[in-house]
Amino acid sequence: MPNQNHFYFSIFFSILTHFAFVTSKSTIEPCSNSTPCNAMLGYTLYTDLKVSEVASLFQIDPISLLTSNAFDISYPDIENHILPSQLFLKIPITCSCVDGIRKSLDTRYKTRPSDTLSTIADSIYSGLVSADQIRDANSISDPSVLDVGLMLVVPLPCTCFNLTDNSLPAIYLSYVVTPVDTLTGIAARYLTTITDLMNVNAMGSSAIKAGDILAVPLPVPGEFHVIVLCKWCLGYNAESVLVGCAWWLSVSFVDIITACASKFRRYASDFGLIVPNGSYAITAGHCVQCSCGPGNLDLYCTPSSLAVSCSSMQCRNSNLMLGNITVQPSSAGCNVTSCAYGGSVNGTILNRLSVSLQPQCPGEHQFPPVVVPPSATTRYSLFAPSPSPSQSGSLGPTTPMSSVMPGTTSLPGFPPANGPIGSTSDSPSLVNPLSGFPSTIVVCLFIKFVVSMAL
Repeated sequence: MPNQNHFYFSIFFSILTHFAFVTSKSTIEPCSNSTPCNAMLGYTLYTDLKVSEVASLFQIDPISLLTSNAFDISYPDIENHILPSQLFLKIPITCSCVDGIRKSLDTRYKTRPSDTLSTIADSIYSGLVSADQIRDANSISDPSVLDVGLMLVVPLPCTCFNLTDNSLPAIYLSYVVTPVDTLTGIAARYLTTITDLMNVNAMGSSAIKAGDILAVPLPVPGEFHVIVLCKWCLGYNAESVLVGCAWWLSVSFVDIITACASKFRRYASDFGLIVPNGSYAITAGHCVQCSCGPGNLDLYCTPSSLAVSCSSMQCRNSNLMLGNITVQPSSAGCNVTSCAYGGSVNGTILNRLSVSLQPQCPGEHQFPPVVVPPSATTRYSLFAPSPSPSQSGSLGPTTPMSSVMPGTTSLPGFPPANGPIGSTSDSPSLVNPLSGFPSTIVVCLFIKFVVSMAL
């Protein structure tokens, strides 16, 4: 079942689009809660840009940009690495509630010679905002006269929907539809269903146009296309049905989630942190690195390789450091002791010591793969959310560094605008995601038959 917010939003959206005079549509989420949330933008570079230049364009931390795209932050001089034109990136932003609508107003742009509102909106910001929206946000009476050096507010789209999708943790990507896109293709690329996209975006049909901005629940890594097929076969989203489907397909139910949600205290500076499955986040002033997946429902946080001046990360009354886990087999099962991250408060890193008895001892933690940032653009594969450097001859996945032991085109003449050591990841590859489709379809059809007989 879609979120209740989606119902109210669909009514609001229908009214807005009925009176709109623009050809493109953008998903709008009404809001009443002033609490900000995490969201993502799908951005295509309009020219070659350094990592730091892209971050400056959106006023975000370069490290957050890198970790959101699973780029290796230990790569030499990474912030000055030049990313190629037309590269698709996920941009992490803070989504606020402004005048009853979810949007981001944190981005500022300083105008340059020859800038127009249209080039700023359509090229520099890749269609994520319109010229009219920039004009209205800055009360510009005559858009034909744009002073050089003018600091403009750039209102960017975002949605949160309580950070859930079908009652599971999720983070939403604002995606600009391209001329070659179809809703079917977008659903396949981001490992979701057409029905889910239509529900989230309150669409009456699957028709989309170039320039439309859709809210898309971010994908999961690995061979999780089987889950999409499973949803198609069963036609249900109930947790119990998905668990049954996952069992038949030999896939963990944990792999169905699209994000890991934190459980930090409300007064923590990183309260509400949510990390898409298969990626990372740096928090606590670059002191802590958190990852989501593969095969784990909870955030896994360790000291960051960038940690320099940080408060103690040792759990009280223990010699365990943040991210450390000890196991002790016993006749009753396995005694597991762990030191987990609890958020950051006024520069102090909170951690908690957890002791539990589990049926069996957990294996070594697996990290999502990280890749070397690309220097040449490759087109995305059907199921890849971003171009994969390994497909263009770059180095493949590497293990993230940690201090813890195991336990559109460029504008002519324009300058750019302003884990544990030794652990490895056995995360499935996306290189050939269609290889298991025939057998999976057969299994799904069989499951559908069994379910229909049981109902």
